[in-house]
Amino acid sequence: MPALADGLAGELGTGQSDFGGVGLMQTPTARMAPEGTMSVSGNRTSPYRRYNVFFQPLSWFEGGFRYAEVEDKGDALFDRYLDKGFDMKVRLLEETRLWPQVALGFRDVGGTTLFGAEYLAATKRWGDLDVTLGLGWGYLGNAADIDAPLGWIDERFDDRPDQTGGSQGGEFALDSLFRGPVALFGGVEYQTPWDPLVLQLEVEGNDYDNEPLGSDEEQDSRVNLGARLAVTDNFELRTGWQRGNTAMAGLTYNIDLAGLSQVKRDPAPADINAAPRESWTAAAREMEDNAGMRVTRIRQEGEALQVQAEPVQYRHLQTSEGRAGRILHAQADDQVEQFQFRWENRGMGLREDVHPREAFVAAATREADESQHLHSLYAHARLDATESATGEVLYEDTPRGFSWQLGPRLDQNFGGPDGYLYRLMAVLSAEYRTDANGWFSGELAWTALDNLDNYEYIADSDLPRVRTFIGDYLSESSLGVENLQYTRTAKLGDDWYAMGYGGLLEMMFAGAGGELLYRPFNSPLALGVDANWVRQRDFDQGFGLRDYDTWTGHATAYVDTGLEDILAQVSVGRYLAGDVGTTLDLSREFDSGVRVGAWGTWTDADEAFGEGGFDKGLYLSIPFDALFTRSSRDRARIDWRPLTRDGGARLDRRHNLYDLTEERDLGRYWEEYDRTWQ
Repeated sequence: MPALADGLAGELGTGQSDFGGVGLMQTPTARMAPEGTMSVSGNRTSPYRRYNVFFQPLSWFEGGFRYAEVEDKGDALFDRYLDKGFDMKVRLLEETRLWPQVALGFRDVGGTTLFGAEYLAATKRWGDLDVTLGLGWGYLGNAADIDAPLGWIDERFDDRPDQTGGSQGGEFALDSLFRGPVALFGGVEYQTPWDPLVLQLEVEGNDYDNEPLGSDEEQDSRVNLGARLAVTDNFELRTGWQRGNTAMAGLTYNIDLAGLSQVKRDPAPADINAAPRESWTAAAREMEDNAGMRVTRIRQEGEALQVQAEPVQYRHLQTSEGRAGRILHAQADDQVEQFQFRWENRGMGLREDVHPREAFVAAATREADESQHLHSLYAHARLDATESATGEVLYEDTPRGFSWQLGPRLDQNFGGPDGYLYRLMAVLSAEYRTDANGWFSGELAWTALDNLDNYEYIADSDLPRVRTFIGDYLSESSLGVENLQYTRTAKLGDDWYAMGYGGLLEMMFAGAGGELLYRPFNSPLALGVDANWVRQRDFDQGFGLRDYDTWTGHATAYVDTGLEDILAQVSVGRYLAGDVGTTLDLSREFDSGVRVGAWGTWTDADEAFGEGGFDKGLYLSIPFDALFTRSSRDRARIDWRPLTRDGGARLDRRHNLYDLTEERDLGRYWEEYDRTWQ
């Protein structure tokens, strides 16, 4: 199979279907996008408008979510019906010279299941043709070419439960899987001699006689015709003729999350042969400006020069160490043979990376000596060794001071029948460091533009309303204090870390709490526990409090699975509404630093939980380093959840110890070695 081009637009077998996910139009295929791809698409085929966001976190797994507007199906409360759902597809067999690629897929499995379907698809490439044949159940099997093929196992497979009524579900519809008749579907894509153009022909498995919400459509033919036209490497236009009587138009934009990067305009590394700075204070200041590390102490211990610092700019510690090493070489006397970088964050010692000076200088001046330097590096966590009486402190500073930033923020809610809700704000964030381990932080938000008057939906729940008052919080005042707290950290032992905090902890709750984390150096396992007493805040986001208060907290296991960079987080505890349960979070971080994840929460609230019986969501965390020309350790996170519920609601803590201690994990430290600092 030929390799894919840098961009996916116009490439055979890579287009997004009408429902999202790699496919033809109404039908899926067994194809997968390249690992790390995010595809955003939208299309209209009367009476449906579909908006899809799909991810390829693993080479063999595709997942995403979709919103479908059903036109002219509103009621007294909602001016249009907005359906939402999760899809997933798993590759069972990779294509070979003789065998097709085979995949098993589930459509609308985690939503209302109005468009729920399961399918088995096989796809094979022959030259400029990509051919698919599949079997579909549910929405993909409404044409009922074959009676229920699994009925011989159990008679319950003979019929499929009716899911066309439009309830706001949200459960995984496990009781409907592979039930009822099936239909054949398939199609072919043809790569035309004009590279940007791909033509499509498909036979779909739906007959449109059992459409959601009673919107059955006339179908003159099961054969659909379509085309994809690449406008740029990653943007394409789609059009088609479906049902023999209806036009389709759409567009797709693909983003390579795994390779997301930006050319940097950082200051050039210092000259390794430069003259010494006027003082160690000047050297420490230059290390912050050029190497992106806030130095708190420099000490010479015999032949070793120890630099205690907090990383503040560069995502990879190798970059900071390489830049700082040049400054240290120019400043240190000839007796120094080692540069020891003792990394900390918020006053908590994390690890020490050691560079032999001679090997470092050789690698910085001659590319041929890089390998010797790489193999001379080592890292460890022995930070509490007794200092000798002969050691000399060359520089010392206690982190103190005030910092602030002002910028825009967009809060948005894609979920719920209220449609797209947004809030564009100007956010003022500030922090005052009292010392290395303590700081005050706050956040003031002013709403410049929103459509929150459209918020009317209240999730059905018998639990205390800990989250479903969100409409009141968002609309009560245009100016609010979203956070104002004091936080303090401590390192209790070789592998133990602690944090305490109190104040206005988030938009809806104030209180106090603490966290304890056990995180051995470079271990795949970490264990944490947090406990918090909180009270609900007034809707105006000032300093007033409401009557509701509760205890909440969780014990969490963080497990680096060792499988394709997947991090698993399992939390067990008590949620804001008093329900007790478990949250499972699975995520994968690519070399670019982008992290894609999904989570689900199940509690003992049962029927009181509300719609769907459990909570779920997806998130995307993007490092600013991948977006801007100036290196940065900051990140932006985008969350998606179908509904706002009271069940399974967690306190939105501003800081957590696992993130603050991320440098306890060596990660890709050795793979990150390069000449970016030379």
